[in-house]
Amino acid sequence: MGDTHGLNPTIRSLTFDCTGDPYDLGLFWSELLGRPLDDDDKPGDPEALLRDPSGGPNLLFVRVEEGKTAKNRIHFDLQPHGRTRAEEVTRALGLGARQVADHTRPDGRGWVTLADPEGNEFCVERGDLDRVTEPAPE
Repeated sequence: MGDTHGLNPTIRSLTFDCTGDPYDLGLFWSELLGRPLDDDDKPGDPEALLRDPSGGPNLLFVRVEEGKTAKNRIHFDLQPHGRTRAEEVTRALGLGARQVADHTRPDGRGWVTLADPEGNEFCVERGDLDRVTEPAPE
């Protein structure tokens, strides 16, 4: 095979379907991730966009007629920076998320599953301020 790297597609956007206002869902994710909504986006628009300032995929929110009917087949695993997992979960809940399940293990590993205001699940992993509980050497 020859070098086909330049011919392969890139992921431009990760798209979220929503039955509510895409602008409102975009605001939730904007606050959670610290990414601004596009200047052109306004309440009531059929879509809203969050650009990744580091050049990664954008997040695109698009209004659809049909509601979510099953578990996500893809989701975000978020690692907090400058906060513990518990602090990040509390912050997300304050922004409008709801807790789905807590998979935190006694040793501090694991994750907490949340859902955004449209029901899209995402996980919050241990943050960089969480300490790993290691057994004491014998």
